[in-house]
Amino acid sequence: MLEQVKKRVEQLKGAVEEIRSLSVHRDVAGAQVDHPVQKYLPIVEDDGLEHLRLISFNIQVGNSVGRYLHYLTRSWQHLLPHSNRIDNMDRIADVLSHFDIVALQEADGGSLRSGFVNQVKYLAEKGQFSFWHQQLNRDFGMLAQHGNGVLSRIVPKSVDNHVLPSLIPGRGAMFIEFQTNTDEPLIVVMMHLSLSQRAQMNQLAYVKEQVESHKYVVVMGDLNCHAERLIEDSPLKDTELVLATDGISTFPSWAPQRGLDHILISPSLRTHAIDVLDHPISDHLPVAIDVSLPSGVCLVDRPNQRPVIED
Repeated sequence: MLEQVKKRVEQLKGAVEEIRSLSVHRDVAGAQVDHPVQKYLPIVEDDGLEHLRLISFNIQVGNSVGRYLHYLTRSWQHLLPHSNRIDNMDRIADVLSHFDIVALQEADGGSLRSGFVNQVKYLAEKGQFSFWHQQLNRDFGMLAQHGNGVLSRIVPKSVDNHVLPSLIPGRGAMFIEFQTNTDEPLIVVMMHLSLSQRAQMNQLAYVKEQVESHKYVVVMGDLNCHAERLIEDSPLKDTELVLATDGISTFPSWAPQRGLDHILISPSLRTHAIDVLDHPISDHLPVAIDVSLPSGVCLVDRPNQRPVIED
């Protein structure tokens, strides 16, 4: 809870600075903004390989933010329902419908503020995904059900919910195993890291231990840190994981200047398309990738079987 308060304080500081500069009616003035150029990830031509289209999106429980001032004027929306939330969720669902595997952060599991709608389930049904699962990281009863989510058109073999190490509890990662036609599974890790650098390093060290023995790995989510830190100064630099999102910006969505949302992949996987998508619905922009498995390797769908869920 303290960590969320600290985050809101930083957001309010930004709002105050915007007011002082009298720029409440325009975007950040004079900044070198890296605007995304794509609304949708390009469709890759059939090359005989098994392709997967993945997307990571911090949806901020369906709240829309268009400038720093909104963190102040719309702060009540983190506690109470509002009429635009379902419209925002429908817009998010439209974006996600073009993908095979979806990582969600800051999704509500069905509380007062979301109108008692489980947002992960809602998006899965809207997008006609075969499988969905929510990881509840912060349970405030009927006031808020805060967590991560996964949507998938391929039913995984298992989902393991992991609590990430942190002085302030409430951060988690999902390790999702997809069966392939070989002895090597595809492991997709979806997570939302803490704000402090020390906590991030401990969390990434934990993730590294879990994935370093696997051949096919995708790590994705809101990592709350820049690409340079991931590449040069984190435990992941000692792995073979390749940062596919180097040089992109996802935050704030209305004038992106910081790359906080990332996707890393094993060198055995090939990237065919990668982009930040221009859908400023939340305060983060979604990041998406098209990857292929090596020739002859494909996923095994399990439509009539439920995956093993472990907490």
